[in-house]
Amino acid sequence: MTTLQFLGGAGTTTGSKHLLTHNGRRVLVDCGLFQGFKELRQLNWAPFPMKAQDIQDVILTHAHIDHCGHLPRLVLQGYEGPVHATSATADLVPIMLLDSAKIQMEDAAFANKKRFTRHAPALPLYSIADAEKAIERLRPHGYENEVKLNAELSFVMRDAGHILGSATLEIRLATESRGMSLIFSGDLGRYNTPILRDPVPITEADYLVIESTYGNRRHETEPPSDALGKAIRETAARGGSIIIPAFAVGRSQTLLYLLRELREQKAVPDIPVYLDSPMAVNSTNIFRQHSADFDAETLQLIHAGNSPFAFPGLRLIQSVEESKALNTRPYPCVIISSSGMATSGRVLHHLRWRLPDPRNTVLLVGYQAAGTRGHRLLVGEKQLKIHGEVVPVRAEVRNIGGLSAHADYHEILMWLRNFKRPPRQTFIVHGEPECSAGLAEHIQKELGWPTYRPHLKETVTLEP
Repeated sequence: MTTLQFLGGAGTTTGSKHLLTHNGRRVLVDCGLFQGFKELRQLNWAPFPMKAQDIQDVILTHAHIDHCGHLPRLVLQGYEGPVHATSATADLVPIMLLDSAKIQMEDAAFANKKRFTRHAPALPLYSIADAEKAIERLRPHGYENEVKLNAELSFVMRDAGHILGSATLEIRLATESRGMSLIFSGDLGRYNTPILRDPVPITEADYLVIESTYGNRRHETEPPSDALGKAIRETAARGGSIIIPAFAVGRSQTLLYLLRELREQKAVPDIPVYLDSPMAVNSTNIFRQHSADFDAETLQLIHAGNSPFAFPGLRLIQSVEESKALNTRPYPCVIISSSGMATSGRVLHHLRWRLPDPRNTVLLVGYQAAGTRGHRLLVGEKQLKIHGEVVPVRAEVRNIGGLSAHADYHEILMWLRNFKRPPRQTFIVHGEPECSAGLAEHIQKELGWPTYRPHLKETVTLEP
């Protein structure tokens, strides 16, 4: 008997967790943190619906925290098995988990110091020691290599083009009557974007689990470099600075790539650019170590002796003292800092200092989940609560949708059209309800496939 239970990423874009059970063996695909609204974040504290030691394997599709950030809690609750990932993901996950643990410990300490917590004392979700125990369980694999978990279950990872190391996962199941395949799209990337290759096409599956982050939307047609350059020019002209909340893995490297091009073309003024995120700095070094995963254009740049992520005027900020000093500089600059949805990290301090000044610009360059500070800025709220303080929003807020690393519904359909036949069922996950509903409508209308949008904690049976 084969079942699939949706423990996260159902009805929301975060907390991705899918539990596959096949003839008694339990495999968890992704183990992500819930983010956004408080009621979602509280789910991070809930125990798993079964004993963690009863899960035999975890497989990660990529290193973003909403896909890997719950691993320390799983290990803390007794998980003892391997955590399978691509080689690049296995190198990025330690950076993500250690940073997540550090932020949670700092936030708990800050809440206790300022006494704006209802808990006595406030505790972190997990510690650095917990993260280190989870990191020990990582097992790297190459793209396209079949990994056998037992005689009845194996998997293959293929490049999803979303971030470095991201994978679409094909799980092959043996049954008494025949074989069966289950595809997890992971987070699908886009076509013809800088640095990474296009998503690898999949041609067949019995069952498909597909993400729907942008399932009801199309990305902007304006080249993102044009929008980025315009925002920098106009903000600098009025004496302001540009604050960019950016995911440390993926988005920060894309921004550096585009800023390098803009500087070479003299399309932006010669103002300092600060990458103020130790995690982003470390992740960029991981990118350099995995250049074999880059697209042909980026490889050509490297072979010509150029760095895709470096240019004059760029400063990499590591220490807290250097980060604090940025907020005392009166002249225009660009500050790239995590987290990408302004939920935590150093970017909160920059927003606290820069939001009240109308000369400045906050540039949103990625998906903003409902309930996050980034989403509140996106929808035009006039004040934010940061570290217990209400901060007025007088700075200009802009959004560059074209910089998203997620495929929109048109690009998802492009990827789906590679299938030679419809899957028996397509499960739509990892999207807000309106996004999942939109993708379901597009798939049914344009491809004629059956679709289903599972509910959180729902279990379905997969018939061979």
